[in-house]
Amino acid sequence: MWTRLRPLLEPLNLAAYIAWLAIGSEMLFNMPRGTGMIDAPALWPTVIAAHVAFMALFMLRSVLRMDGNRGIGMVVAQLLLALGIIALARYGSTSVLLIIVMAQLAQMLSPKRLVLVFVAVNLVVYLVYRELWLSSSPLFTTLIGTSFQLFAILTAWYAHTAQRSRDVLAEVNADLLATRSLLAESARDSERLRISRELHDVAGHKLTALKLNLGALQRQPALAGNAQVDLCAKLADELLGDIRAVVQQMRLHDGVQLRELIERLAAPFPKPRLRLDMESGLRVASFEQAEAVLRTVQEALTNSARHGGAENLWLTVRRKDGQLRLDLHDDGRGGGELRFGNGLTGMRERLEAIGGGVTAARGESGGVHLEAWLPEAA
Repeated sequence: MWTRLRPLLEPLNLAAYIAWLAIGSEMLFNMPRGTGMIDAPALWPTVIAAHVAFMALFMLRSVLRMDGNRGIGMVVAQLLLALGIIALARYGSTSVLLIIVMAQLAQMLSPKRLVLVFVAVNLVVYLVYRELWLSSSPLFTTLIGTSFQLFAILTAWYAHTAQRSRDVLAEVNADLLATRSLLAESARDSERLRISRELHDVAGHKLTALKLNLGALQRQPALAGNAQVDLCAKLADELLGDIRAVVQQMRLHDGVQLRELIERLAAPFPKPRLRLDMESGLRVASFEQAEAVLRTVQEALTNSARHGGAENLWLTVRRKDGQLRLDLHDDGRGGGELRFGNGLTGMRERLEAIGGGVTAARGESGGVHLEAWLPEAA
């Protein structure tokens, strides 16, 4: 519940609540002066109802994180309510509602469309001031309102641009971290493989030669039963066995360990927070598999942060029926049908190239649920 309501307490939203309450206080303590559009007895209840509906729509859009056409529709509904209040009653503060509307539209519309809406809305406001309010200086009053709207538009636009830039940088940083982690793991694996080969080919070869020579000495009549020669032969046998065991152990640890790489990838993200559930020491056989796993997790992290506004991302990694299976779901507040964009398509292509696959769907709460799999063997 708290995760769902958290967007209501964002700083820009808090500023909107304060402005809305200030306007409401004027409505509560001052009887409205009507413009003649509706009868006086119904004027005050209508204005109050419209004012409450305005904030209800504002909060609903924040909680549901509505973007796209649905989000624009809810903001347009707020705009119509604000214009309706201004047209019905002469309250000096109600034009502030338009500032709240424009701050939202600045984050949702392209600059061209925003300019068209801004001009059209303020033209309507000018006509209301001139024809319904019968203001002595409608143009001046309108210009005062437009100046505050422009300030709100620029502030919201810069905040939105900064947030998008942060998301892009987070995505690039995640990509660099994934690549660096894979390169580091590749270097360690190559060094481990080189050392195991050196032990097997060099030390093992020379110890085998030493054993043969000690065996030859043991067969000489003069040294037969010599305790020191027998001890050297025994030590050579034990040392060769130890080296073979070390080489075998190093071979068993071939491949890429996933937990450290995944945790390193998720560390820079302030949110969503990765909740990882996987057995310790879990490895994949090849770097192609490791890259597919890391890129899948990376795409889930960036999508959850950028589109869903998720606080948590749960990842479960399990071995099952010769496959490595990944289950990812977040607590984001997306909406509508989930489509495979460039990121999800690239994820699917990378997994299919190594014999795996992925499915994606919306969870019951609106978050994203991904299931990915790849063969456990290389």
